[in-house]
Amino acid sequence: MRTKKKNNMRSSEEKEAIVLESFHCGCNQTAQKYDIYRSVLKEWRRKYREYGIDGLRSQTGKTSHGYNHLAGLRNKKNKTREEQLELENLKLKVEVARLKKGYLVKGVGSKKEYVTIKDLNTKS
Repeated sequence: MRTKKKNNMRSSEEKEAIVLESFHCGCNQTAQKYDIYRSVLKEWRRKYREYGIDGLRSQTGKTSHGYNHLAGLRNKKNKTREEQLELENLKLKVEVARLKKGYLVKGVGSKKEYVTIKDLNTKS
């Protein structure tokens, strides 16, 4: 038994051509020819029947909550004024959320420490 290639990314057009060929030549023969698992080919066929070529588009990296447009902003060197304000606003929102949960963060990196607000308000 030969091993199948792992994670060979194919475009939706390539998948469509393979699926259409499998309708004519059969699932087993086509899966062997393209060195893919039969179960993968059957899933492509099902998606193609149900959604057409759109069903064959890769979902890798797609999330249900959408793209966070501020994700790489912290590391960007030349920020516009608007980007600087968005980043500052985001930091303040995080700080407010932490305060609502009852803790502060002191320090950075490996010396980061989470201090509960309750501990700060007690008299010594």
